[in-house]
Amino acid sequence: MIIFLLLSAATCTASALGDRTKTIVNVAEENGNFTTLLTALNATNLTDTLKGEGPFTVLAPTDKAFAALPNGTIEALLNDTSKLKKILLFHVASQRLMAKDVVNMSNITTLEGQKLQVNVTDKGVLVGKAKIIMTDINASNGVIHEIDAVLIPPEKDIVETAKDDGNFTTLLTALNATNLTDTLKGEGPFTVLAPTDKAFAALPEGTIETLLNNTSKLKKILLFHVVSQRLMAKDVVNMSNITTLEGQKLPVNVTDKGVLVGKAKIIMTDVNASNGVIHEIDTVLIPPENNQTGGKNP
Repeated sequence: MIIFLLLSAATCTASALGDRTKTIVNVAEENGNFTTLLTALNATNLTDTLKGEGPFTVLAPTDKAFAALPNGTIEALLNDTSKLKKILLFHVASQRLMAKDVVNMSNITTLEGQKLQVNVTDKGVLVGKAKIIMTDINASNGVIHEIDAVLIPPEKDIVETAKDDGNFTTLLTALNATNLTDTLKGEGPFTVLAPTDKAFAALPEGTIETLLNNTSKLKKILLFHVVSQRLMAKDVVNMSNITTLEGQKLPVNVTDKGVLVGKAKIIMTDVNASNGVIHEIDTVLIPPENNQTGGKNP
């Protein structure tokens, strides 16, 4: 309720600044806080796009937000317009999403192709790691929400992200053994329920070696941990089950001790990658051969 009231108050102020007879670009120009954003739009030939029919929602970093980037970042991006364009499109959605819409969403699909997680907190509304500081600046072809940070889309895929994490050595070995590495480096999006090295080590002695020599069975197990959607934590807790690439479903149970998928507990959520998201789990999930979801060891 507090957040809603704060957004409503911001909306009243912002609406007076907006102008439904002018495009997003024109409104941003008149606002005066988006000089760097407008320069970036011009450099990437996106100005005409945001003058188009739309509708669009622009999560617009202020000049102060751009100035907070490491020294030399803006200049480097203006010389790498391909990368800059991806960043800018990560701030745009192809809908008119008002503040009241945003607070009821778990994520926003951007024109860059990836999703931004929405979190309503007691300190404000976050999209990714940016806080919305002014809402509902209306334009003829959409709406602007002012944000306090520049959002950078993840550049590394799921496999690269897992490597950097350092807790998934056995999982990565298993992916290589079953020729699934290239799959999880593909376009996606994917959600990977990723057992840690500790989870694999908890299997009965000799299990990992046996599975590495039975790649058909190992592949079924691995696909039982993958979903062909980007499911953020907020999505998962609102689902009763998850359909995996192995073909069977995993039940989701929200308990006072945590969120369970099958018999595994999610111990780290929302590790974003360019082509999906990783949720770290504490147990290796084994697809039942009788089509009833369970967690028996092979």
